[in-house]
Amino acid sequence: MGIERNWAGNLTYRASRLEHPSSIDELAALLSQGGPVRMLGSRHAFNDLADTDGVLIALDRLPAVFEVNDARDAVRVSGALRYGDIAPLLEAEGLALANLASLPHISVAGAVITGTHGSGDAIGSLASAVRGLTIVTPAGETRTLHRGDADFDGAVVSLGALGAVIDVTLDVEPTYEIAQHVFEHPDWEAILRDFDDVTSVGTSVSIFSTWQRTDIADQIWVKQRLPEAHELARASLFERLGAEAAQGERHPILGVDPIACTAQQAVAGPWFERLPHFKLEFTPSAGAEIQTEYLVPRADAVAAIQAVRTLAGQIAPLLLVNEIRTVRADALWLSSSFETDAVGIHFTWKPEEAAVLALLPTIEAALPPTSRPHWGKVFTLDGAEVRSRYPRFDDFAALAARYDPERRLVNPYLERLGL
Repeated sequence: MGIERNWAGNLTYRASRLEHPSSIDELAALLSQGGPVRMLGSRHAFNDLADTDGVLIALDRLPAVFEVNDARDAVRVSGALRYGDIAPLLEAEGLALANLASLPHISVAGAVITGTHGSGDAIGSLASAVRGLTIVTPAGETRTLHRGDADFDGAVVSLGALGAVIDVTLDVEPTYEIAQHVFEHPDWEAILRDFDDVTSVGTSVSIFSTWQRTDIADQIWVKQRLPEAHELARASLFERLGAEAAQGERHPILGVDPIACTAQQAVAGPWFERLPHFKLEFTPSAGAEIQTEYLVPRADAVAAIQAVRTLAGQIAPLLLVNEIRTVRADALWLSSSFETDAVGIHFTWKPEEAAVLALLPTIEAALPPTSRPHWGKVFTLDGAEVRSRYPRFDDFAALAARYDPERRLVNPYLERLGL
């Protein structure tokens, strides 16, 4: 079918064929032909969310859309465009997004429908920037929703269960610069004691650990917005953590060449060249890997991290790196930060799938029952248990049934969730 595997190589798609429509009319015709169908984005999902036994439709050959509104506070873009594609176009307009994920390689629609996020106490997920979107339903009908519409909060993080997201309108603001700092070997007890101070020291903060040691973490990456950046004469915080500034560029995975990483050493640069961890022109992260993430309410974060810490001996042999980040609350029904400020505990695993899958139930049992798995990454929680952690899931199921009454978008992944 042309594209047989996801980008990390841990999943082989089962679809009978892959289609690349070149117009909205062609897309609508494909969708209305009948039979199982799903949409395929930049293939950054690590599970079978995008898979189907029927037809996969990629939107990457639809006419590209990039339109800044007259008020210059929003941009309408094609769902298939990658964040790394639209960021330079925004910069050329003197505009910016409030946040980006660690990878600029992901498509806008794919990131939005899975609730993908960056990091920052005061910054929501990428989906929280959506103020409008256009969906082509399985019947071939085009529907546009705007923030404030009755179904909007249910339709943004949609798991692809409503149709093809052909364009998205995002909030934008004037461009800004970011300076990135890396600190090494912070003390875990001090991090957990001063957790709120640690995560608020910059615009975006990530704590990395391989869990080879449980007394210290490996690195803290601090991305500071300029000119509003906090003084790193809050260096007293890093003194309390026992951390020191890195002497040179670093990769989140210890021992890996940092050439693929965005510039550090407090060198200021455009927002889109600092907010991601990785540059667009390089294969992100490790390449061959498996990813898992659980987001917990901020109130449960320290307990959740402690639970992971107690499992370090089991986690470390399979782990490339663990990253801890924060996300502001939003009102989107299937967002992992729905109605709660959240802390993401992200695992990048070695490509040893059987061993990872065997370990995940132990991690999931140790985490607070409020934790929510990232929709696009690998997890083993029972579908009914996942549903119970989303107060509006039944409302979402009803919305999906209206958009897709014949359940043609429902694949094994969605079936496991009870859709």
